Amino acid sequence: MDNNLTPISPNINFEDIKKIDQDGFEYWEARELMVILEYTKWSNFENVIEKAKSACTLSGQNVADHFADIGKVIKGGKGAIQSVLDYKLSRYACYLIAQNGDPTKPSIALAQTYFAAQTRKQELFENLTDDEKRLLTRDEVTNHNKKLFKTAQDSGVRNFGKFNDAGYKGLYGRTSQQIQQQKRIGKDKILDRAGATELAANLFRITQTDEQLQTKLHQGEIIGESGASKTHFIVGGKVRKAIKDIGGTMPEELPAQEHIDEVKKRIGEKKPSMLSDSNSNGRLN
Repeated sequence: MDNNLTPISPNINFEDIKKIDQDGFEYWEARELMVILEYTKWSNFENVIEKAKSACTLSGQNVADHFADIGKVIKGGKGAIQSVLDYKLSRYACYLIAQNGDPTKPSIALAQTYFAAQTRKQELFENLTDDEKRLLTRDEVTNHNKKLFKTAQDSGVRNFGKFNDAGYKGLYGRTSQQIQQQKRIGKDKILDRAGATELAANLFRITQTDEQLQTKLHQGEIIGESGASKTHFIVGGKVRKAIKDIGGTMPEELPAQEHIDEVKKRIGEKKPSMLSDSNSNGRLN
């Protein structure tokens, strides 16, 4: 039996459904991608996935590295809850799916352009200096933070300072003021003085909090300011635990780096030239 999903939004884009795992790798979930690519039946989209898997094998790649089986709980008929198959897709997997999709769908052409551009962007990223990588990651954190704050606002948050501090307390075990004092950065923003590792941890905190709040909103749950802050704190704490479990350096112990504004001055026009290869944001209007 086909398990269909209600379309998320006619204006959603590929960036909106992109997720970041605890290792800092981006991925997409197949059932969310299916909606954007205008497939209404899972069985039809699964056929496309199988073709993409075959193409992945022919390219010499390990299929499991790009198409990871995951389960998802959805609401079926009459509100019944059921567990269904889903896939955690790499950028390359999404590109192959787009290449093997129905060419008559405008969304497929857009997906081909978007994921090809993203692949090129990653190739360029890998050749960047540490400073350039830090600057781009900082920009990504800024963009995802804006998205999180919009979701928090929709959840009922009005005191954004308190909400933001809840995430820091979870991840660092300290308030933002205490973090600034420990790192001796004065009034500088914590993330403006964070290195690549610290930025990656915060990016995961931000994206996972946004995802959890979005899920609650879609389920019609009334969250409120205290509920949203609690979610932010819990997610931050889970990221902290993950760092501890793998023997990583706790974020509050990572040394402060040169202010990101100084990095921008030193790099000059290099960042815009790199990003110009990836102008498409994959939006479906």
